[in-house]
Amino acid sequence: MILLLGATGYIGEAFAKELERRKKKFVPLSRRQVDYTRFDRLLEFLRANQPAFVLNAAGFTGKPNVDACELDKAGTLLGNTLLPQTIAHACVAAGIPWGHVSSGCIYSGAKISEPGKVRVEKDLAKPELHALAEKKSPAILGFTEADTPNFSFRDQPCSFYSGTKALGEEAIAGIGQSYIWRLRIPFDEFDNKRNYLSKVQRYPKVYENVNSISHRADYVSACLDLWERRAPFGIYNVTNPGYVTTRHVVDLIEKHLKPARKFEFWQNDEEFYKVAAKTPRSNCVMDASKLLAAGVKIRGVEEALEHALKNWKPE
Repeated sequence: MILLLGATGYIGEAFAKELERRKKKFVPLSRRQVDYTRFDRLLEFLRANQPAFVLNAAGFTGKPNVDACELDKAGTLLGNTLLPQTIAHACVAAGIPWGHVSSGCIYSGAKISEPGKVRVEKDLAKPELHALAEKKSPAILGFTEADTPNFSFRDQPCSFYSGTKALGEEAIAGIGQSYIWRLRIPFDEFDNKRNYLSKVQRYPKVYENVNSISHRADYVSACLDLWERRAPFGIYNVTNPGYVTTRHVVDLIEKHLKPARKFEFWQNDEEFYKVAAKTPRSNCVMDASKLLAAGVKIRGVEEALEHALKNWKPE
């Protein structure tokens, strides 16, 4: 039996659906049933029920976006740092392996390969770097699991949300047997306020940048594959290999969905942060090589985007 925490959330729902598809027995545990934020209550449940694996999809993202985390810092810290730490200690005490949904938003930018060196560039919106991204230049390299987060409390500026996600990874590092699965800007074919493709279509203006992204079903499938294959425990970037510019995503939306609206873009970061955002946003490229090397199959980002838009299901 697999214990699923956060089953009613955007990613938790996808895990539940994939577990059902695989005919895996699982228990979706709510905090109303057992307050799993408390170490004693969670440990008691684990010892009494002995799940083979614990899957944590619970966390605090803020609604409608991460700006809300700035207004509830206590809740954000509890959901993204203290909760995973509690789960980690309870699981190691009960001798149970587990997996944690983390985030790629603890990075900003990408690594740039130049003759004789590789440097980190936090801002891919710079014209010369954005031009490289549009050409899909091999000079743009994604962050690997070995790279230190550069959008965190230890490397500011960052959003409070990103800071707590990075701190959450630190809090559980080296405790028991665990996977840390980094998600990045989830999307799929189902129109939803949490879906990146839905957000782009509803924004009054679109923010242009460069990002790796994760198809929701591909993400949960890859996470479960890591566990079922008994891949080495540790951190994995679980994104569809590659990256996209927001403008390219808009072009695909226009091609497949033919919306009546005309998309407008913010002129620059100054306008975006003055009007539309209160806290810094993470935009980054991630390297999924470790995931692929573990034998997990996952579609490239272009294929996943095309499939989602060709099969778009309006809300």
